[in-house]
Formats: sequence, C-alpha cells, structure tokens
Amino acid sequence: MKSKIVVLAVFAAVIGAFFYFDLGSYLTLEAFKARQAMLTAYVAENPWQSALAFFAVYVAVAATSFPGAAILTLVGGAIFGFWYGLVIVSFASSLGATLAFLSSRFLLRDWVQGKFGDRLKSINEGVAKDGPFYLFALRLVPLFPFFVVNLLMGLTPIKTLTFYWVSQLGMLAGTAVFVNAGTQLAQISSLKGIVSPTILGSFALLGIFPIIAKKILDVLKGRKVYARFASVKPKSFDRNVVVIGAGSAGLVTSYIAAAVKAKVTLIEKHKMGGDCLNTGCVPSKALIKTAKLLSHMKRAEEFGLKSASAEWNFADVME
Repeated sequence: MKSKIVVLAVFAAVIGAFFYFDLGSYLTLEAFKARQAMLTAYVAENPWQSALAFFAVYVAVAATSFPGAAILTLVGGAIFGFWYGLVIVSFASSLGATLAFLSSRFLLRDWVQGKFGDRLKSINEGVAKDGPFYLFALRLVPLFPFFVVNLLMGLTPIKTLTFYWVSQLGMLAGTAVFVNAGTQLAQISSLKGIVSPTILGSFALLGIFPIIAKKILDVLKGRKVYARFASVKPKSFDRNVVVIGAGSAGLVTSYIAAAVKAKVTLIEKHKMGGDCLNTGCVPSKALIKTAKLLSHMKRAEEFGLKSASAEWNFADVME
C-alpha cells in the first residue's frame, strides 16, 4: 500500500509540474517551428546527447499519457531524419507505453479484478487466448487512443513482455507514416513548400493509412479463421453466409446478413418459413381469430346486438 501511495505521489507531482510550468506549450507544432533552426543545429553538433534527451522526453510523455506524443513523432522525423527518427520514436513509444501499462497494472488491476472479476471472466479468458492479436489490431488500427489501450491492457492478464513486443510491432507502421510526414514538415518554409508532391504525398499517406491498416487486419483475421482448413480451403468463396433452414431463425439471419450487403444463400428442404409460418404460430393464430369471431357472435347480446350468426365450414377455415 505504501509503495502505491509513493507512485501516486510521484504521478501527482509530475502532473502538477506539467501544468504549473506550462510544459504543454512546448509540445505544439508552433513551438517546434519557432525553435526548428536551433534544434536542428544542436542535433548536428550533439547527435548522441540530443537523441538520448529526445528519447527520455518521449518516454516520459508516453508513460504519463500526456498529450503531445503525435507532435513529438513528427518532430523526431524533422530533426533526426526518417531512419534515425523511426528507431528512436519506435523504441521510446513502446517503452513509454509499457511503463503506462505497468503503472495501470500496479495501481489498479488488483482492485478492478477483485471488484469486477466475475464480469471480467470472459474478457480475461479472451485476452489469455488471443490477447496478442487483439492488442496488435488496436495498435494497427487505432480505434481507441493509445493511452487508453495502455491503461486497459494493464488490467488484463496479458504478459508484460508480450505487451511490449506486440506494441512495438503494431505501432511500427503508423510510427513510420508520422515520422515520414515529420521529415517533410521540416522542409516547409513557405506556401510553395506545402504544395510540393513529396509533402502532399506524405500527408495523404496519413489519411489513407487507417484504411490500409484495416485491410491488412482483415487479411490477418481471415488467415486466423481459415488456418485449420488450409488443406481443404478453396481459393475463393461465392458466398459470405450459407444459412441452412428457412425457419424463423434462418429468415432473420438471412435478412440481417443481406441488409449489411453480405452474399447470402438460404437453404430449405421443405417449406419456406418452417414450422412457425406453416404449421405452428401463424396457422394457430388464424384458427384462434376465427374461433373468437364465432364466440363473439354467439354472445352478441353481451355487446348490445339483438343477434348475430354466421355459416361456416371447418375446411374453409383451414384453407
């Protein structure tokens, strides 16, 4: 308990210092552009010292989940170049994410699992089985902010080493895109620079990267699903879904799948609609409706009518 209090106190002090000294104002593109020449000159004169300092700052920002990691990634490409910047940012972001992960695990996991363990059982089992794949998907296609992924994964049973290497691999492509954009950002000195093909291409890549990443993820998911059928799997599929049985469940399944543009084949060996439509629910309600009508006619006086009658034939009712 004392160690947790110490860690919380350190976090509180760091957060307080961040806002007291307005350190966030340094983590903006405007602040970087104002100091770009000075930083570039310092890096040229002190490459190792500047790389270590930048690495430490990036780790601190990622570990404390402060805003500014994306800006630092661009800055890394701007002042260190693509390959050097990619190596520094990739390892710094993974290390910082792992520290945030460990902080969440140390401070919150026992309490969360103790209070919500029963509800989290299925999630824990899923993470234990496919945790690396889930984490890779979240890193490759950032549906949630990375700092949220770090904190939530810390509450699960995923191993620390697994979290680190999957994060390193999953974030690499996105990091490369941002670092590359940063290298072009450093070259902008006028409005003409903004419309250069290289810079436009770099920022276009930022926009289409999530789409490309999603396609890659879909391929990986497919490979995972069909891995055990490798010896019998056809090269292509004509349908997304084949529904066997056109009863109430089959009809609803087919309808929903078709509504989301899936290619569906519905198979029924007898009558469409199954028992419910042909021999169960619907026919029985028709018989009950006719029976109620005849019952009301026999009780016409109860409804203020002198009399009411009807000629009927059971075969007609069945028809």
